[in-house]
Amino acid sequence: MSGEASAPPATSPRAPRPGIQKSSGAVTKKGDRAAKEKPATVLPPVGEEEPKNPEEYQCTGILEVDFAELCTRWGYTDFPKVVTRPRPQPTFAPSASTSEKPTVDDQRLSGSCSLNSLESKYVFFRPTIQVELEPEDKSVKEIYIRGWKVEERILGIFSKCLPSLSQLQAINLWKVGLTDKTLTTFVALLPLCSSTLRKVSLEGNPLPEQSYHKLMAADSTITHLSLRNNNIDDHGAQLLGQALSTLHSCNRTLVSLNLGFNHIGDEGAGYIADGLRLNRSLLWLSLAHNRIQDKGALKLAEVLRPFELTHTEVVERRRLLLEKGSQERSRSPSTSRHGDSKTERDKNQLMGVSSFALVEKDKTQTVKTPKGLGKKKEKSGEVVKKEEKSGPGQSPTQGTPKKEDSAKAGKGKVTIPEQKLSKGKGAKTGSKEKRSILMESELVGEGAEMVNPLLEPVEHRDGKVFMPGNKILLHLNLLRNRITEVGLEAFLTVVQYQAQFAKSKSASKGPVGLLWLSLAKNCFSPQCPTYTMIQELMLPRDPISKCKHKEEEPVASCT
Repeated sequence: MSGEASAPPATSPRAPRPGIQKSSGAVTKKGDRAAKEKPATVLPPVGEEEPKNPEEYQCTGILEVDFAELCTRWGYTDFPKVVTRPRPQPTFAPSASTSEKPTVDDQRLSGSCSLNSLESKYVFFRPTIQVELEPEDKSVKEIYIRGWKVEERILGIFSKCLPSLSQLQAINLWKVGLTDKTLTTFVALLPLCSSTLRKVSLEGNPLPEQSYHKLMAADSTITHLSLRNNNIDDHGAQLLGQALSTLHSCNRTLVSLNLGFNHIGDEGAGYIADGLRLNRSLLWLSLAHNRIQDKGALKLAEVLRPFELTHTEVVERRRLLLEKGSQERSRSPSTSRHGDSKTERDKNQLMGVSSFALVEKDKTQTVKTPKGLGKKKEKSGEVVKKEEKSGPGQSPTQGTPKKEDSAKAGKGKVTIPEQKLSKGKGAKTGSKEKRSILMESELVGEGAEMVNPLLEPVEHRDGKVFMPGNKILLHLNLLRNRITEVGLEAFLTVVQYQAQFAKSKSASKGPVGLLWLSLAKNCFSPQCPTYTMIQELMLPRDPISKCKHKEEEPVASCT
């Protein structure tokens, strides 16, 4: 028995011996330990020392090559392959094409037809990284990972190979076993990727801490986010609602948010509605297959029509108006050359001095100006007068853009008078003119990104301040919740208000509200009169139904 036990160790080192016999023939005379140690000391310096360091590898931009090389350097022997995502057009062609490739590989390895047929049936369940390629240059456009656990080390490999994909647009992770820790790593990975990455889908990845709101941070560039089937409850909805908007922060990049197939109730729907109060970027929202009842439906409907500002919102609005007005007056040429300071004007506003009196004061001061600049300063004073005519119920910028745009093509409201003044000064003011143009471009960029919804025009009724409501949201899906006719009445009021607003002259430019609203499969009869009225009002607003109606018209005329 002792001879049989010693035989296997004697045969195991013989496998690497043909590669070592050339260098030394005395290895066979020294026993098993020396035979095992020699290959360990000879082979690694030749071929394995350099590849083991993933930091030194420069990615080529070919995901299949980079991922395989980095996995090898990180010590993986068995890792998922990068394959092209099968096209779903033909019914059975994708499965047949995918089964042929592993069959050929398996024939080379084993030559067993029965084994090939068995493995080809389960090729769909093998861990893979599916990619969609651009038709022109075959660069990776989308990545799909489904059904296998993505660990911290795999995310570390992705952080090295994904930034080299210059055309990457979407990442889809379906049931990959994410945790709160790996989600944090994934969120840190996204800024490293190409600026073309705009869509992220994390479906079937429930997290204990429900930290999905990290994907909606203020500096996030994600425009489309899908969080279906993640067991998100009211606590998770609260975090998401706060990420949409608060009194002092707002997400300005997210366009669509899918929260279907979760556990959001009335309280969570209220948090989402609070996030929609001051959010002016989200166009598409799905809350289908949740647990929302009438209380949550009333909260959602409230923000889609004129709603009352809270006390804290009113205070913040006044602060923003004073701050914006003082900034405009400090940059205005009619006030920058005279002793009328910002503090004096702020005091006058707080004491109730009318804006008309302040404009008259500007006019009396412009009389003392030199002859060459008198007319131009009067014109700038008129601009200030038009800005201040907006009154306390409007934003300081309301009313001025249309007149200024018709007078001059420039977009900056504040710097237009500065450019007029610089022309009258002569050649010495060339540098200042350039500065004013630069300031104008900066202000336009900031204005397009930093407009606060609290500066929108408001209505004053019975001592209360009302905002016109969120008209940016175009698509709302509340399919298969628990809404009754009570919630339907609230949405009927919303649809009636938005339809009337769309017909008015004030809605000729800008958003007009919901174009698509789904309330089917809730706790009311499909023949409910209220539901029928909502459908009738929404039908002419639905762009898809409009296209179908236009296509049917020429067919009817031909017949």
